[in-house]
Amino acid sequence: MTKTNRITIDSSVMGGKPCIRGMRVTVGTIIGLLASDYSIEKILTAYPYLEREDIFAALEYAALQKGALITFDEARSKARILPFKTV
Repeated sequence: MTKTNRITIDSSVMGGKPCIRGMRVTVGTIIGLLASDYSIEKILTAYPYLEREDIFAALEYAALQKGALITFDEARSKARILPFKTV
C-alpha cells in the first residue's frame, strides 16, 4: 500500500515543494536528515509532530521520483535509496 498520500504539494506552502501532510517539513529535509545519518527516532525527536509513517512516505516519494528502491535496516533504523540499474 502506498504511503505517498501523506505527501502534499501546495504552491502556498514551502514554494510548492513536496511536504509532509501540508506542514512546513519537506521531503527533501527528511531525505537530507537520513542522508546525514539521522535515525528515524532522532528525526521524530527533532520534529515531534511527525509520525514514523511520514518518514516512510518521504522515502517512498523520493524513491518513486528517482526511479529507485528503498532498503531499510530495522535493527539500525537506517534507510537507503538505491537507484535502479537498467540493462
